Amino acid sequence: MEQNKREIRNTLAAVTIDEESRTVEGYALLFNVSSDGLDIEEVIEPGALDGVIERSNVFALLNHDERRGILARSKKGVGTLSLTVDGKGLRYRFEAPKTALGDELLEYLRRGEVTESSFAFSVAEDLWERKGESWKRTIKKFNELYDISPVYDAAYSKTTVYMRGKEQLEQEEKEQRERELDAYYNSINININ
Repeated sequence: MEQNKREIRNTLAAVTIDEESRTVEGYALLFNVSSDGLDIEEVIEPGALDGVIERSNVFALLNHDERRGILARSKKGVGTLSLTVDGKGLRYRFEAPKTALGDELLEYLRRGEVTESSFAFSVAEDLWERKGESWKRTIKKFNELYDISPVYDAAYSKTTVYMRGKEQLEQEEKEQRERELDAYYNSINININ
């Protein structure tokens, strides 16, 4: 199973602002909450972030678009982007910079056009389980966080990189069924002779 591939997930966790300041905060990810919007169920275990913030270079971006500039940064847990893991998930907080991008974000938050959060990551350890015709992926350990992003739209990433683990498991299941059928037919041939 390929690990350490960059993935993006959006959450319905609210982004809020303090009207008296330029403080933006929210939850980038939630523990023990099943995903929606994916063709699989995905859950993040508490403990999946243990030690990850301390080794990651995380940017606060608008819609994951680093070409527009950054809103804040946490380099190995230090910087203008505060990242805190609690019992609910990964909470973030930063002061919107006094830049065109910072002002744009604050205006979109005030107008209610940006209301959700997202994060980009790679996985070090996950577990895939068949659930009827579908799959459940449990993220046990992140490898790295790349960004947290207030986003316009809660649509999940359309990439299929995150599906590689599922595709490999499906292939292994298919090969196992073929081996079982071969063994069954071989046993029939042996009994007939």
